Amino acid sequence: MHAFSSLSDLNQGLTRGDFSSVELTKACLERIRANEALNSFITVAEERALAQAQAADKRRAAGEATALTGVPLAHKDIFCTTGVPTTCGSRMLANFIAPYDATVVSKLDAAGAVTVGKTNMDEFAMGSSNENSYFGPVANPWNTTLVPGGSSGGSATAVAAGLVPLATGTDTGGSIRQPAAFCGVSGLKPTYGRVSRYGMVAFASSLDQGGLFARSASDLALALAYMAGFDPLDSTSADQPDPWLDDIPLSGLNTPEQAPVIGLPAEYFAGLKVGGAQMEEARKTLEARGCKFREISLPHTTSAIPAYYIIAGAEASTNLSRYDGVRFGHRCEDPGSLEDLYCRSRSEGFGKEVKRRILTGTYALSVGYFDAYYLKAQKLRRLIQQDFLSAFESVDLILTPTTPDVAFPRGKLTDDPVAMYQQDIFTTPASLAGLPALSLPCGFQQGLPLGLQLIGPHFSERLLCEAGFLYQRETDWHERHPEGF
Repeated sequence: MHAFSSLSDLNQGLTRGDFSSVELTKACLERIRANEALNSFITVAEERALAQAQAADKRRAAGEATALTGVPLAHKDIFCTTGVPTTCGSRMLANFIAPYDATVVSKLDAAGAVTVGKTNMDEFAMGSSNENSYFGPVANPWNTTLVPGGSSGGSATAVAAGLVPLATGTDTGGSIRQPAAFCGVSGLKPTYGRVSRYGMVAFASSLDQGGLFARSASDLALALAYMAGFDPLDSTSADQPDPWLDDIPLSGLNTPEQAPVIGLPAEYFAGLKVGGAQMEEARKTLEARGCKFREISLPHTTSAIPAYYIIAGAEASTNLSRYDGVRFGHRCEDPGSLEDLYCRSRSEGFGKEVKRRILTGTYALSVGYFDAYYLKAQKLRRLIQQDFLSAFESVDLILTPTTPDVAFPRGKLTDDPVAMYQQDIFTTPASLAGLPALSLPCGFQQGLPLGLQLIGPHFSERLLCEAGFLYQRETDWHERHPEGF
């Protein structure tokens, strides 16, 4: 058992009987305990994990295993789990235990995967550094004084440090892709609607999408096969059957049947601070395998950040209004009135960044400002989506940097929210357009990982993963891991 083994290697080892799921799970739990300083987990579900591992071993003995049966994974602490707290990294939900499982959780449970715990995150998925958690910041395993990215920083760190081979995350404006780049792992944001949002605590309902962290595109595709699919419990779930997903556990991931034409948007490279040489090397690597490149333009890219933060804030102000201290969540002590209950429960329960976004969103939705801000942001969103649709008339995929820089020191941007928001400048456009996007490790700058981003048309996860597989067959960046883990 190697801490950085692929999912297929773990499946083969379990199938051969080289080790049991119980042994594999115990090894993961031991690594989590030995690396508590990373603060990547909010809850470690040891009892549940060992019970699931025992059941997985029995399932394998009976010949009823899937490719994920007995494989440990972690869930971002935004997915509801029965019997295990779901905190969303907030004091507001610090003691909340959901009475049901999120569809993502139930699907992976049904495949026989073993949930070892719930990972740390920016509060209610609002942040780009994982410094906004009520349970403390998460450290980047490449340099523990740096941030791992956010909001799914705990999941990215857990995979990067070899604590688990697979972790779920959510991506609203880059919360899977940005931490994947900062931590040197592979991260997939599927098409909006590809993965059920039922039981995934809402931040911005028209943007939130569940996804995955793993070491490679091949692992991401395998896990997506068990996680994706139509869900009648989610009104935004897409009824889009894909035979490819059914075939992945049997045939594995292949390279594209035809080398894709890949667009290079000038607007993304103009804002790049580091990594130009690594991006050029990635282009040459893919070009050598037959991929063709074409210069394209996505002219409304610079409007993505303001449009995103208006729309996401507006939806957050609506979604988070349910936390009132009455039905569930944090409740202040000895309220003097109903108004006092609401005010103090929310003031005590929500952190600074969440309050900032609620206030911004409420302002944008208020009478007299709705047309000037929210309506204009929605129009910009449509223009951004149209940019992509026009580009995909001449290219199959789009290649960009994932982030404008490498991981930054903890505390550097906490007092400058606008600079913090700019960390998502390359990821928010695809989110606004509802497109699938994949972040892959592509090299190092100053000893820190860099990521490249592949963006595809709606429901093009197959081509994205196959192109990622093609790239990772020619490089070994995804096999690198931080020293000491």
